[in-house]
Amino acid sequence: MIAFALLSVWATRRGEPREAQPDPPFYADFSLTDQRGNLRTDEDFAGRWMLVFFGFANCPDICPTTLVEVSLILKELGGDADKVQPLFISVDPERDTIDALANYLPNFDEKILGLTGTVEQIDKTAKSFRIYYEKLEEPSTPAGYTMAHSSQLFLFDRSGGFVTSYSYGTPAEEVALDLEKRMRQ
Repeated sequence: MIAFALLSVWATRRGEPREAQPDPPFYADFSLTDQRGNLRTDEDFAGRWMLVFFGFANCPDICPTTLVEVSLILKELGGDADKVQPLFISVDPERDTIDALANYLPNFDEKILGLTGTVEQIDKTAKSFRIYYEKLEEPSTPAGYTMAHSSQLFLFDRSGGFVTSYSYGTPAEEVALDLEKRMRQ
């Protein structure tokens, strides 16, 4: 009798249409300090496109390569570069102090804004952007550790909504063309 009742309920529910539940919107969400000592939030960049990269100043390869690419993207955009705010968010708050970022980022482009904060602020930001990062022991490095992290470049629209991400190594010209196309829509 119980099995018959369960089968009846299951058959009834099985036939009911169900709406697909879309993923919740993904918006830039942060409150961090820039390399000039100013508290910055995602709301500070309303009305501008954001190119966001997570990394660390002591990175030997991926981070400097990506920052060079961001600089090239800005050059490719020409006058439209003013519509874009590139952000470098540190995943190494122990070493990436305000001064460290202020010394590091001008090597790439003066428009790139570096952001850092407490370990808790970086954790919260990483979760909101859905990125991975982890401190790894590395005895051969001066501080004895390195940082593993997601390496994509995120694009957010003028309202802070996620648009797309570009995988590490995507040529600057390709990103710039895609961004120009999206800015004109």
